[in-house]
Amino acid sequence: MKQYGFGVDVGGTTVKMGFFETDGRLIDKWEIRTNTEEHGKQILPDIACAIDNKLAQEGISKSEVEGVGIGVPGPVRSDGVVNNCVNLGWGVFNVSEELGRLTGLKVKVGNDANVAALGEMWKGGAMGCSDVIMVTLGTGVGGGIIVDGQIVAGFNGAGGEIGHITVNNDEIEPCNCGQYGCLEQYTSATGIVRMAKRKLAKSNEETSLRKFADLTAKDIFDEAKAGDAIALQLVDELGEILGGALSNMACVVNPEVIVIGGGVSKAGQILIDTIQKHFVESCFHACRETRFELASLGNDAGMYGCMRLVLQ
Repeated sequence: MKQYGFGVDVGGTTVKMGFFETDGRLIDKWEIRTNTEEHGKQILPDIACAIDNKLAQEGISKSEVEGVGIGVPGPVRSDGVVNNCVNLGWGVFNVSEELGRLTGLKVKVGNDANVAALGEMWKGGAMGCSDVIMVTLGTGVGGGIIVDGQIVAGFNGAGGEIGHITVNNDEIEPCNCGQYGCLEQYTSATGIVRMAKRKLAKSNEETSLRKFADLTAKDIFDEAKAGDAIALQLVDELGEILGGALSNMACVVNPEVIVIGGGVSKAGQILIDTIQKHFVESCFHACRETRFELASLGNDAGMYGCMRLVLQ
């Protein structure tokens, strides 16, 4: 008899819901609004209601459902307790117990970046591998670490917070986390633009980047592909910083593959090649064969990872 499950990726604006067969086939996906009013107290009841509605629509009983996996934007302990999801208005409470009570189903909870890594391992860019680092380069830098097929969440659920590795002790502007010199300040979409503005302010060198009134990360990569020297320097700086940080991580977890996702990853091969070049230059010899791949599941990675979480 077929078994089913739900993968639920909770974001600050929308909740992405996926209804799966347990072999990983996605039957349907949809979104509901994330209601963050009154400290997000309606978020889990809304998810439970959406699950009940989908089962009624499909004519499937809860006895045929393996469970629900849910990813949230914050640290998650192994017992399902979330530790302050600021974007949702949540403090410290047991999401697993509460959603389990509302649905009558088994519930497993993970950090959103960690479950995205799990999704890419299961059905995406790292399919077939069990030792994986995933880095998401977006507005910030997120990450997930998979060792022997299992998420490395850590004691307080903060494992995989790659974006807050310190890479520059001389930084004078604070990161959003309050620390200085975090990876996120240089290799995120906002980070490379920040580096570009610093470089353009200090130099009178001719560059096509000056023509953009509102410079974006995409502009920088597009101009690098077109051969602009300053843009190429900026991409190389990003690759050197991120490749170096990942080479240090590789000494700890020795991944088979490193998956690069997030909006910046749309730059494609120029990004992968630059990161890998600097990674190989600085990493321990036994880690040099680590593969680099682009994430392939896009915004669905979290849903897939949440479904996989249920099956572990």
